[in-house]
Amino acid sequence: MMKRKAVKVLVISLLCSLGAFAQDKSEWTLQECIDYAMENNLDVKRSVLSVESQDINYSQSKFSRLPNVSANGSYGYSWGRSIDPTTNLFVDNQRIASANANVSGSVVLFNGMRVNNSIKQSRLSFESSQMDLEASKNSVILNIITFYTNVLFARELLENARTQLSSTEQQVELTSKQVEVGALPKSNLLDLQAQKATNELNVVNRENDYLMAKIQLKQVLQLSPDSEIEIVVPELDIESEPVMELSAIEIYNIALNSMPEVQGAQLNSQSAEIGVSVARGDLYPTFSLQGGLTTRYSDASQLPTSQSPVFIANPVSPNSGDVQLYQSVTFLNGNDLQTVNIPATTSSGYETIDFQTQVDDNLSKFVSFNVSIPIFNGFSARSGVQRAIITREQAQINEKDVKYKLWTSIEQSYNDVTAAIKSYNASLKQVQAREESFRVMKQRYDIGAVNFTDYQIAENDLFQAKSDLLRAKYDYIFKLKILDFYQGKPLDF
Repeated sequence: MMKRKAVKVLVISLLCSLGAFAQDKSEWTLQECIDYAMENNLDVKRSVLSVESQDINYSQSKFSRLPNVSANGSYGYSWGRSIDPTTNLFVDNQRIASANANVSGSVVLFNGMRVNNSIKQSRLSFESSQMDLEASKNSVILNIITFYTNVLFARELLENARTQLSSTEQQVELTSKQVEVGALPKSNLLDLQAQKATNELNVVNRENDYLMAKIQLKQVLQLSPDSEIEIVVPELDIESEPVMELSAIEIYNIALNSMPEVQGAQLNSQSAEIGVSVARGDLYPTFSLQGGLTTRYSDASQLPTSQSPVFIANPVSPNSGDVQLYQSVTFLNGNDLQTVNIPATTSSGYETIDFQTQVDDNLSKFVSFNVSIPIFNGFSARSGVQRAIITREQAQINEKDVKYKLWTSIEQSYNDVTAAIKSYNASLKQVQAREESFRVMKQRYDIGAVNFTDYQIAENDLFQAKSDLLRAKYDYIFKLKILDFYQGKPLDF
């Protein structure tokens, strides 16, 4: 049994290790990075919650057209001298159980179009929050493209450094054999070994840069600290003479209709315009309709089962044999208690009026048409209108500012791409020239026609030219992606 458990534990551990290894070695494409960020980025999640909140506000504003209906009820007991709620008469030394119920409702007929305008404003705010969500996504996408491109660039520089080191190692091996046979002086070998050490240090530095670029990409994806990430290296071919297909103003006109921050600013401006109408609604009268039902019940409400005259034994006056038929009743007259005598009856028995009968008999209904006219409220309504006008002007200024910043960004990006194209073409020609120069220099060095210093300079110049070409290449690719982004093109490589 213990052996079986040990085997199971070993198998599970192995599977977990393989799973972790597979996860660590998984390669991410640019699109996979973007899709993952859209699902897990915290800024995007905050924007999603903001959209949901605005959706609730929009729904609530539409529901404000519906009537307000409420129902109230109570049931309780009273002891001692109290008022019967069904007769409003005092009752002494009796416990009374009573109940009350009412239903009322009201609906606004007109309130200066505040309801309709508030619905329009809430709808625009909801649509604006959707644009904010898209802008948040775009910001995350640009960050991912930036760091993804940095990883590609750092990887290319590392490969270039390794290529230079490999070339130096081959040259060291060849020179070592030539020194052994006396064809070259030992100083040449020592110089090459020093160059090899320099190239090894350069590889270490490029490895650190590559690792840091991957860490930055992992951080922008908000992966767990213990996770590893590798990226897919796409085929990035650049035309020998790349040219711009559209002008900066043409790209700007496309971006005006596609960039969510512009659309969001326009929606906010429209919302602020309607906000002025909402505020002005406080200057108009409000008309409303109200109605309701109410009823009550008390177990003190009773009816005699039979009635017969009652002769009071006490005479009406002294020395009189006459008797009087009366009943003494006490009631509340204003703030005073008053007792009166009314013709009296006697009852052989009483019965409580049942609940349904009392509810039906005590049922009352009302309908009212109300109007509220604002006459003076400390100028709060007019101040609200003035604040709404200022908010509208601020929104209009913000819309213009967003459009201006968009044009500035596109114009700068367009110029950057144009300069990157020139830089790439120049770097490409420089590499071609450096490669030919190094090829000739290597041939001459191999036969001892030039010294090591000239050879090292030629090799370093070639390495620097290739590094400059890589930098120009990825600078052009990244900046071109920015322009593609403004045009709404797919951002995958």
